[in-house]
Amino acid sequence: MNKILLIEDDEAIARYLELELKHEGYALVIQDNGKSGLNCALEEDFDLILLDILLPEMSGLEVLRKIRKEKNTPIIMLTSKGEVSDKVAGLDSGANDYIAKPFFMEELLARIRVVFRKDETDNILQYGALKVHVSSRTVTVADEEVQLTKREYDLLVYLLKNKNIVLSREKIIESVWGFDFYDNTNIVDVYIKSIRQKLEPFMPERMIQTVRGIGYVIKDKS
Repeated sequence: MNKILLIEDDEAIARYLELELKHEGYALVIQDNGKSGLNCALEEDFDLILLDILLPEMSGLEVLRKIRKEKNTPIIMLTSKGEVSDKVAGLDSGANDYIAKPFFMEELLARIRVVFRKDETDNILQYGALKVHVSSRTVTVADEEVQLTKREYDLLVYLLKNKNIVLSREKIIESVWGFDFYDNTNIVDVYIKSIRQKLEPFMPERMIQTVRGIGYVIKDKS
């Protein structure tokens, strides 16, 4: 069962979507303002987020940008603002799709199905026998699951999505921990060591390479 987070302050719309989406077999969590929606999106794992732009306490675009600093959860923007500039702002900020109110439920359901189909086919990161299934947040090596913590998983995904790019510890901290994280950058070394220890029983080669004095890189297998 796919789990959806709906961030919508209009009670009537939220109730309507709740009935329709649950009828379609989706599990739904509802938040009615930007701040609580952001906290929920970051604290829990969802397969999709439906996000309104005009929200109390924090705008949908700001919520979107903050989510994108930490997660790649698919996001469809729901809004009464139908101007091209608003659509561009949402898509440029990391939204997967955009639908303007009022909309037909059949169209929204079709867009949701497209996101889930794309998620299933495209969201697999691979390095040799290692596969990261982004939709389910699982890591396998030769079909053997490797248990990683949330931060270890986020760090591994970030490195895989930036293969062949040498990433400094500062850049990793900024992208994986967030702009407001002020701890020592040595925390990156601690997490890299932990990931290596968990992968080494399953992989003969060292996947994450150290670039002395700079940071880390995953290079394509030759």
